[in-house]
Amino acid sequence: MRATSPDSHPLSDLLLAWYDRHRRRLPWRAAPGQRADPYHVWLSEIMLQQTTVATVGPYFRQFLDLWPRVSDLAAADLDQVLHAWQGLGYYARARNLHKGAQAVVERHGGVFPDSEEALLALPGIGTYTAAAIAAIAFDRPATPVDGNFERVFARLHAVETPLPQAKPLLRDLAARAPPAQRPGDYAQAVMDLGATICVPRRPKCMACPWVDPCQARRLGIAEDLPRKTPKAVKPTRHGIAFWAVTPQGEVLLRRRIESGLLGGMMEIPSSPWIGETQDIGSVTDSAPVSADWRVLPGLVRHTFTHFHLELTIAAASAAAHPVPDGIWVPLDRLGEHALPTVMKKIVRHALAQAGK
Repeated sequence: MRATSPDSHPLSDLLLAWYDRHRRRLPWRAAPGQRADPYHVWLSEIMLQQTTVATVGPYFRQFLDLWPRVSDLAAADLDQVLHAWQGLGYYARARNLHKGAQAVVERHGGVFPDSEEALLALPGIGTYTAAAIAAIAFDRPATPVDGNFERVFARLHAVETPLPQAKPLLRDLAARAPPAQRPGDYAQAVMDLGATICVPRRPKCMACPWVDPCQARRLGIAEDLPRKTPKAVKPTRHGIAFWAVTPQGEVLLRRRIESGLLGGMMEIPSSPWIGETQDIGSVTDSAPVSADWRVLPGLVRHTFTHFHLELTIAAASAAAHPVPDGIWVPLDRLGEHALPTVMKKIVRHALAQAGK
């Protein structure tokens, strides 16, 4: 590992001068000289977790149109929030967003707290998000270390220890840097630097305000940093999804349990997702209704963060008997329900194959 200190440069001054000229215009970002709205900062930061800026923009505007204030979001029905979230993925964020809005209203009278400690106590807010809100919305000297921060500081200090092992060191190096003045602008400046100049491939070093003090550039290893430990191969899980349709054209949906993957979302019922392939005869106990199930041709494939999923679809005609946590929905009204992407894939596959 190499972690030398850059030469004595006014790093924050250089960066803020660059930021004042090149800052990105983002829907949730306050204009120069204006204080950011904490609700906007919080909403955008939750949406931006594991999602790109380009994807988030339209969703952010839609949420503000539907729920202009945190109190409006707190009063919304969870299913409405989940439906508006469709396409952003990682639905636990949407559930925590709703819970967080309710907590801000119930505990803080609809006003976001301005300290990292109090923000951390809200549902769905971790160390990074609390620091980002504290810095950007309240100008606290906090350090929101995301992937951009890690890349910028790994290169600035030529840290060759691979991620994730290097995270504590990079956090410590980043925490030494925020200026006493304009810490919120400084945090956003580092994010912009990482997003537009100090990019993962072919960094634009000669346009960087930190080109001179950057140790990785001097050593010619900027593009190699940060190094990363090779990812483990994702396992594949298997299951059988049950496409039950009434003679009137109603499809059975079921709500998943609140905890865990896709918690609280509507689903096409399925057998447990396990490491071995399954046949219809071995999973009839998992079927939501008793029916003459037939396996449809083909597979539905989907990839989650930690595993690949392969689903066989079994279809049957069934009477609309009550099913625990289930509802029968007309085919032309499926779009009214918050179906995650993998469930939409099942619907498309079933509709394409069931009539053959």
